[in-house]
Amino acid sequence: MITVGLAQRVPQPLDGSLDGFAADAAATLAAHPGIGLLVYPELHLCGNEHLPEGERVAAWERYAEPIEGARVAELSAIAARHGIWLCPGSVGERGPNGELFNTQLLFDPSGALRARYRKMFPWRPYEPHRPGTEFVVQGLDGLGVAGLSICYDAWFPEHTRQIAWLGADLVLNIVKTTTPDREQELVLARANAIVNQVVVASLNCGGPVGRGRSIVVGPEGFVIAEAGIGEETLVFEFDPAQVAAVRERGTMFTNRMWAQFREGDAPIPLPMYDGRIDPGTWTPSTDRS
Repeated sequence: MITVGLAQRVPQPLDGSLDGFAADAAATLAAHPGIGLLVYPELHLCGNEHLPEGERVAAWERYAEPIEGARVAELSAIAARHGIWLCPGSVGERGPNGELFNTQLLFDPSGALRARYRKMFPWRPYEPHRPGTEFVVQGLDGLGVAGLSICYDAWFPEHTRQIAWLGADLVLNIVKTTTPDREQELVLARANAIVNQVVVASLNCGGPVGRGRSIVVGPEGFVIAEAGIGEETLVFEFDPAQVAAVRERGTMFTNRMWAQFREGDAPIPLPMYDGRIDPGTWTPSTDRS
């Protein structure tokens, strides 16, 4: 079991230092002792709202850094200083061939960068980032398995289904929704939790920049915690054993989707993906804790 803190915050300016972020992390941990995993929203360190609208995309390009840059080293030090798992949101990553990616980071309590995920479904045509191509899950050293997910990824059911199949029992969907469709995203968070029997933590940025309303949904679709519009911190206990129990007994003691197929069932073709559902490989991985 691990205590998770979701820091619904206004973005930090991308042309500033990390001092404000470090101070907020320290204050949040002091206010909520026991947090073992602290999470911030999408592009939290890349706020461009203070710039003229016509300069914002160019600023994302200008301030993007390779993973080996100074920013990641500073974030590593913050995680190590507090001895926590830290997801500082996502950052603008400059790829090896000059590409711009929206990349989610996850550091362990020693400060090691344990996982990075490039957003697979940028919100087009408005986001300039290139799409990533690799699903990412990361074991929390026996405390569960986190699947990484960024904002619009949640609108594509294939994404959450895939990381659940890879072993995720907790989905960290970091969000920067400033548009009126946050209401629909709350429905998607519950739906993705229900159909994959996972805990979904959908963390949005706070007002006045974002629409807030971060939400935590349990593996049966019940809301565990939900925020308002402004800045606040949601804290909840994540127990992977509860996810395993729901999958074993069924949602509401009824539905066991991950045990749907039986030996001898024929594969189901999926023409849309040039693939198929194979009953022999349907059950999620259990060796990534």
